Amino acid sequence: MTQKTMIQAITDALDIALKDDPKTLVFGEDVGKNGGVFRATDGLQAKHGEDRVFDTPLAESGIGGLAIGLALTGWRPIPEIQFYGFIFEVMDSIGGQMSRMRYRMGNTRQMPITIRAPFGGGVHTPEMHSDNFEGLVAQFPGMRVVVPSNPYDAKGLLLASIQSNDPVLFLEHMKLYRSFRGEVPEGSYTVPLDQAAITREGTDITVVTYGAMVREAIKAADELAKENISVEIVDLRTIAPLDTATIIHSVEKTHHAVVAQEAQRMGGVASTVIAEISEHAILSLDAPIGRVAAPDTPFPFGEAESIWLPNAKDIVAQVKATLAF
Repeated sequence: MTQKTMIQAITDALDIALKDDPKTLVFGEDVGKNGGVFRATDGLQAKHGEDRVFDTPLAESGIGGLAIGLALTGWRPIPEIQFYGFIFEVMDSIGGQMSRMRYRMGNTRQMPITIRAPFGGGVHTPEMHSDNFEGLVAQFPGMRVVVPSNPYDAKGLLLASIQSNDPVLFLEHMKLYRSFRGEVPEGSYTVPLDQAAITREGTDITVVTYGAMVREAIKAADELAKENISVEIVDLRTIAPLDTATIIHSVEKTHHAVVAQEAQRMGGVASTVIAEISEHAILSLDAPIGRVAAPDTPFPFGEAESIWLPNAKDIVAQVKATLAF
């Protein structure tokens, strides 16, 4: 085991994928010589060659179309969208093409595409760089949406995504890239897709979340433990499709639930999680399900991020309100 940041774990996974499978290709804006805007592909072009790791024009629609064509002809593309806020330029490729290709072609074609994109707030990016639009793509049948919360999962989930024969949107929260380190095994390993993880065992209340909000949930659980409130944290890891069984099992144990997301309150993953709990475990609940989310406004400029973004204090407050019902 080695202590790595999330960005180091991601680079390691890409290096392994390129080494192990000659059909893998990494491409996107500035991913070659420059190593990407966050250096996630740093050194990969020099190691694996310009034919395997290469720059594209500044055209997300072209990146998506190239990925589809390559996948149809036997390649395993790993395109990068430089910032997830630019996803609208490639939305037709995702929702109109790759997500439904297996259905359209009568299960005779595969779409082994892993789209990587940084997203999320807390790092004071310019407008349209931090937006949390994961709920949009999660609505497309045929697409997996994966959001790791730590370096170990980032490497294992990315390798599992690349090995998948279905298209995956792999979202990397920018605040997690270099904010902490975690134990990461050397060599290749995978973390199962479509399976949530119990990040912390608890008995009083379940907090369901993903991405950077897992870190906030851990902070909240530490604070609540001082008041003898035991919090169980479910890290979704894959937000489409949802691992409903793990969520329900936890709620049936604790009888209380709070769902937290960084994205705006309207729509999104939290609403779906709440609906699943209501449909499958409502008789296990001792209180209404709580929700922590951002306001239904555009993502603010950097100066206002700390006010707008939900955090550990918001989770603490909602947990107490739910338990006090």
